[in-house]
Amino acid sequence: MKLLLTGCNGQVGFELQRALAPLGEVIAVDRSRCDLAQPERVRATVRQYAPDIIVNAAAYTAVDRAESDTETAYAVNTEALHVLGDEAARCGACVIHYSTDYVFDGSKSGPYSEDDELCPVNVYGASKAAGEVALREACAEHLILRTSWVFGVQGANFVKTMLRLAAERESLSVVNDQFGAPTSAALIADVTAQIITRLLITRVTAAEADQNPYGTYHLTAGGVASWYDLAGFVIEAARAAGRPLKLPPGALQGIPTSAYPTPAKRPANSRLSTERLRQTFGLHLPDWRHGANHVLTQLLARTP
Repeated sequence: MKLLLTGCNGQVGFELQRALAPLGEVIAVDRSRCDLAQPERVRATVRQYAPDIIVNAAAYTAVDRAESDTETAYAVNTEALHVLGDEAARCGACVIHYSTDYVFDGSKSGPYSEDDELCPVNVYGASKAAGEVALREACAEHLILRTSWVFGVQGANFVKTMLRLAAERESLSVVNDQFGAPTSAALIADVTAQIITRLLITRVTAAEADQNPYGTYHLTAGGVASWYDLAGFVIEAARAAGRPLKLPPGALQGIPTSAYPTPAKRPANSRLSTERLRQTFGLHLPDWRHGANHVLTQLLARTP
């Protein structure tokens, strides 16, 4: 089996290189080899390798910058998905693609299901929502995995930012009225590998299964937290590990979103129901603290 992995140097792509390695030949490409903002390079890459599976971990994820860099956000998150889907259908490949909680506006009181209406509140979310549509139209054999609040040992993310700020500041304020499920890149990668194993290696295809397994699924860790909750968890773990912190105990303050304005609006409720993923693939998604502890163990072992 040949797997083409895009965005291999990102948070999820980094973990996917590890998780996918036992499944077959993994061709991992970064932006220098396959820039999703250049459709012809995307097309040429797929044709060059003719993969059985395309795992697209590349994306434009600069949420605030997307408000002013709309053209690039749509080129990477939307137009590239049409090309990937079109080329996948041409060579008979399946596409696994990652989307986001930001395709919803956050106004729902409970967790969002895969069938809820898309209503993004910022350019990033709108470009990802349009990318989902483009992939569905171009390639029938696709899996769209929506996730949220991703963090890991690779790249920049909220967990690393909190560790840095706690070492630099004597006071820190974090938003406490946005809620979601912090999800580790390692969990996303491991679940992806499990899905591929159960779906494709076991030859359970859309034509053979009682229920078509292709489509859209939510993939997040269990539980719920606010950004303030996650920050507190990170800082307490650092303190327990003996990491030198400038931030004294009790100096982390929760603030409303209105007190921390950003160029892009964020959804207040980013909770996603993962029931469909569990029912279809029989996978258990652990609480977000499990992934946070795993990542923090690795980060805190490094020299500050």
